[in-house]
Amino acid sequence: MSAVKPDALDHTPLPAAASGIRIPVASPAMPRASDLAPYLERIDTTGWYSNFGPLVLEFEARLAARFAPGTEIVTLANGTLALTLALEALSLPKGSVCALPSWTFVATAHAVRMAGLVPWFVDVQPDTGELTPEGLLAVLPEAPGPVAAAIPVAVMGRPMDSAAWRAFQDATGVKVVIDAAAGFDSAAAARVPVMVSLHATKTLGVGEGGYIASEDLEFSTRLRAMTNFAFMGDRISRHVATNAKLSEYAAAVGLAALDRWASTRRRYVTSARRLAIALSDTPEVTFQEGWGSDWISSTCLVRLPAGSACRIEAFLEAGGISTRRWWESGCHMAPAFRDCPSCALPVTEQLAASTLGLPFFADLGAEQIQRTASTLKVALAGLQP
Repeated sequence: MSAVKPDALDHTPLPAAASGIRIPVASPAMPRASDLAPYLERIDTTGWYSNFGPLVLEFEARLAARFAPGTEIVTLANGTLALTLALEALSLPKGSVCALPSWTFVATAHAVRMAGLVPWFVDVQPDTGELTPEGLLAVLPEAPGPVAAAIPVAVMGRPMDSAAWRAFQDATGVKVVIDAAAGFDSAAAARVPVMVSLHATKTLGVGEGGYIASEDLEFSTRLRAMTNFAFMGDRISRHVATNAKLSEYAAAVGLAALDRWASTRRRYVTSARRLAIALSDTPEVTFQEGWGSDWISSTCLVRLPAGSACRIEAFLEAGGISTRRWWESGCHMAPAFRDCPSCALPVTEQLAASTLGLPFFADLGAEQIQRTASTLKVALAGLQP
């Protein structure tokens, strides 16, 4: 498909909006105050507010039940800290290299640097946008130094094969932590540590929070200690650590969100299917494989004609439809990481120029869906070959 000319869409008329209200790109599906009340009453009764209280432990147990038996869950104050401390809990040599895709949110790269490692940006697969074990293995000889770790990223929550990454880890000695920040619905195996975000923007959120799932009990024990000043059942600080615990109040939100998860998931799936139907006659728009049927997330990332994302984004914005370039042009373009080594990144650059986040949330209305779809179709029709 040919790239879009710079002047494309300049003279394409906007469709008349059915409403003057701007359509947001996202809207959190958080529990209501009434959902929290029973858990807040439990906090009042126990007087326990932090430091691995009963609500946190119950929340972790319910999260663990979503994984294979023997999986440990460690909750943390946010997903970025979860990634950072997971890397530190692996006791990797400071200054060693951590491979990761540039096609990710900048939090992934920040975590690598905060853990004292060097981010090395590697390109992803064109079909999924993911870093794969085979892809990383192929470029390991190009690494700028000893590669101690890798962080593959589950794109917008797309399911990722943790068993394949465990096989890669066993074969190479490179430690792997999966960043599945948006993967609450799809993450069900943790053959290597898997991080899931609990930010308010995710399908299941507590406001700020995250967790690491792992089948490695020793690793999980070290990680938990690192969230609490390196204490291990006593008051002895064994090494440099921090305070990254989840509070009882955040756990209350999480428990209330789990109580209503089945209903929340149905709402997301319904919205996804309706949006897909509205664009089913538009082959230029491609959804992620399995999104809305096999798995769901709180974002809708679509592929558009090559090079057209910026122009279509501007057209939709002018029509009162909010969009988001969720990962901008890739981490390697952010000023904070321009000094980091990288492979050639042609696929990342192509994805940055041809993917766009459309409005999507659990209660996306019929009028909002129709308006988004019709405006997008007008924009696509205005693209010049």
